[in-house]
Amino acid sequence: MPRSSRQEAIIRIITEKEINTQNELVSELTKAGYSVTQATVSRDINELGLIKVSGKEKKFRYALHNTEHKMGKLSTLFKESVIKMDTAMNLIVIKTYDGSANAACLLLDKLDLPNIVGTLAGDDTILVIAKTLEDVPQIYAQLKEYI
Repeated sequence: MPRSSRQEAIIRIITEKEINTQNELVSELTKAGYSVTQATVSRDINELGLIKVSGKEKKFRYALHNTEHKMGKLSTLFKESVIKMDTAMNLIVIKTYDGSANAACLLLDKLDLPNIVGTLAGDDTILVIAKTLEDVPQIYAQLKEYI
């Protein structure tokens, strides 16, 4: 199978599972129908720029460098920018420090939560529009985790 297909599979696998070693990745790729060696996986890891980050189940896991690093920075920015949150019908209103709403809102956009219709950011306020009233508590709880 082509290299690009294999590398897409690697990205999918490390996104779905905590993969700690190259041998684990070889095993998962084999299960997915790819015949690979550890040397091939090593080259793919280098080409994709994968890094090891702290895992939840395992001590370390492979991850995409740019995505993990960027989301970490965005979550820190969000945490440091938000003053308070409140709800009104299917809306969540997030108050931030002056001038930081746009930057903090970037995290919400990158999370791409399926129950958020859209976001709107001003100078010190972010408006999150939920699909339904029932979605609001779940979204609110998810956002609270970042604060």
